[in-house]
Amino acid sequence: MSNIPETGRTQRVQIRLVVIQVLVFSLLFTLGGRLWYLQIRNGQEYSDEARNNHVQQVVQPAARGSILDARGVPIADNETRLVVSASRTELMKMADDGKGVLTRLADVLGMKPKEVFDKVRLCDAKTPQPCWNGSPYQPIPVTDEATTQQALQIRERAEDFPGITAEPTAVRRYPAPGKANTAQVLGYLSPVTDEEITKAQDTDSPYLRSDQVGRSGLERTYDKELRGKAGVTRYEVDNLGRVIGQAKNDEAKPGSSVVTSIDARVQAVAEYELNEAMKTARQAFDKNTGENYKADSGAVVVMEAKTGRVVAMASLPNYDPNAWVGGISAKDYAKLTGKKSNFPLLNRAIQGQAAPGSIFKVISSTAAVNAGYPFDGKYPCPSSYNVGGQTFKNFESQGYGSITIGRALEVSCDTVYYGIAHKEWLKDGGINPKKHPKDWFYKTAHQFGLGKETGIDLPNEVTGRVPDRKWKQDFYKANKDAWCKQGKKDGSYVEKIAYENCLEGNKMRAGDSVNYSIGQGDTLVTPIQMATIYAAISNGGTLYNPTVGKAIVSGDGKTVEEIKPKSHGKLPFTRKTRNEIDSALAGVATRGSAAWRFGGWPQDKIPMHAKTGTAEVYGKQTTSWFATYTKDYSIVMTISQGGTGSGASGPAVRNIYDALYGLDDSGKQDLKKALLPTPQKSLPKIQHDGSIDAPEIKPYDPNSQKTPEEQTLAAVLGRRD
Repeated sequence: MSNIPETGRTQRVQIRLVVIQVLVFSLLFTLGGRLWYLQIRNGQEYSDEARNNHVQQVVQPAARGSILDARGVPIADNETRLVVSASRTELMKMADDGKGVLTRLADVLGMKPKEVFDKVRLCDAKTPQPCWNGSPYQPIPVTDEATTQQALQIRERAEDFPGITAEPTAVRRYPAPGKANTAQVLGYLSPVTDEEITKAQDTDSPYLRSDQVGRSGLERTYDKELRGKAGVTRYEVDNLGRVIGQAKNDEAKPGSSVVTSIDARVQAVAEYELNEAMKTARQAFDKNTGENYKADSGAVVVMEAKTGRVVAMASLPNYDPNAWVGGISAKDYAKLTGKKSNFPLLNRAIQGQAAPGSIFKVISSTAAVNAGYPFDGKYPCPSSYNVGGQTFKNFESQGYGSITIGRALEVSCDTVYYGIAHKEWLKDGGINPKKHPKDWFYKTAHQFGLGKETGIDLPNEVTGRVPDRKWKQDFYKANKDAWCKQGKKDGSYVEKIAYENCLEGNKMRAGDSVNYSIGQGDTLVTPIQMATIYAAISNGGTLYNPTVGKAIVSGDGKTVEEIKPKSHGKLPFTRKTRNEIDSALAGVATRGSAAWRFGGWPQDKIPMHAKTGTAEVYGKQTTSWFATYTKDYSIVMTISQGGTGSGASGPAVRNIYDALYGLDDSGKQDLKKALLPTPQKSLPKIQHDGSIDAPEIKPYDPNSQKTPEEQTLAAVLGRRD
């Protein structure tokens, strides 16, 4: 038996129980504290981590909406191609940064290794194209022209091509129906950048890393509508990556389609005629330079006179927007941006600036009337006009005696405008102007919308220039030092001009004003500005914002949002003055400077109004302008270094009108051959599934030996064999 008293044994048991209780409570307290820390203090953080670790997202890109012409013919849509892409993230994990994989890939695709390396390198300020300007975490397309055999090789030998995928993918396509290129109007796409993704995170239209973004033209203006919304499927996975369930599924919403006012048939004619006019101009001899005209670029705009909607817009040189699909090659990029490219990416209809020459005289005529000179008054039209010892001549030095402003418009008499502009310059104080000069000629140009954007729904439109007193002052401040350094009183022509500008380049001289009155000197306009002005004269004076987009149609076809014409002002003339100018411009086409281009035109049925322009540019050959309108359309064409307005641009503009109205050379109309005798008001038919019922451009002669493309063009041109 134990000698320990019963009381001592009881005390030891009690102590042990207390210790155990303390340990249990300490453990519970520790566990409780840890539980509080995990669930309360850092609960959200760990919850987020757990969710991220166990949820994987799969993105289904949304189909980009189509861009359609006014009849529903696709001018930009999508097609399924086999796209081979490389994951830069996976390649960078390899010891050789993926060079071995890319070299094997180049061999399969029939490409040079350098071509593939260049495709997947990242763009920066020092890296030339081609390179990847999208997110480095996004699969980078190497080619979108893989064959089925190439794709199978890559997929069957997956161990040789880690980080490489070959999948059918919807890619952008610019089909050019009827050879209607429409490149500068449509624009092109390129991958979204990390910077763009960051900026768009808090907007209602965030970017995904797989997105392609419109970079110019309609693709840029309507990018948000065209892009749609990508679908995201979220899968629950275990720690081994095995799918154990589907958490959430957001279905992809296809992008909306943009219906335009462009008619692909008219677009094809406009492009063809502009190109032919430029080729013809290059065969003509320029007696001033002793060589043929260069005709290096040009543009034409066909616009609805009563709405401002653009039916056709062509700019040359142009390019193939398909070159950007899947990443542009170094060779193609050099063609588009090199020194010898003549910048085909430039849309000269809205970005090309030039002196307007005599097509500006509708503005000068209005300014003269508003300044108090009667339209039907008599004004001298001598062969030349002297201002301060400088002689300004009429075109070809021809005089017409005493004539009205209307007749001056018809025969394009410069000296009538010289005389009126000089008088107004003197009234305003001459070289030392009054405190508040009237400046009728400059004020009127601004009222006609010059010197600012027209508001067309295409990006990067330029403003042109009205060389008024404010511009004079600003230009003088910017160039005074250079003029004073270069100028010489008895030097060359350029040095003499610099010397004069150094002394009084901030002053409005008489020569500046008289030269400006006929659209010469420092005045700059764009074809879209002049098409808008001539359309406004046609419709009675309303300046419409030119528009290319006509309607937005949702991907399911249930919602149609029409883009209605908007006005940005009225021309500053009375109805009487408008009618007088209208009559004079009709005279230009029947008995004036453009009459020889409109022989046989049915003036009684479709009144034609026109104005020719031949703008002189220092150091270059003359710029050809031809501005016209009927009750339905305004057409303006310009050719840089192309010669005279009626000589170079006139025949092409006449041919476009013939195609629109279905006229032959004698002026006889055949409505069956007319492409668009009146502007199309309705939208194309939308099917129940959201698709557009688009007509085909039928071949001109099914029995012809011409190729299908040639037959299509013949059908578009209507009257050509």
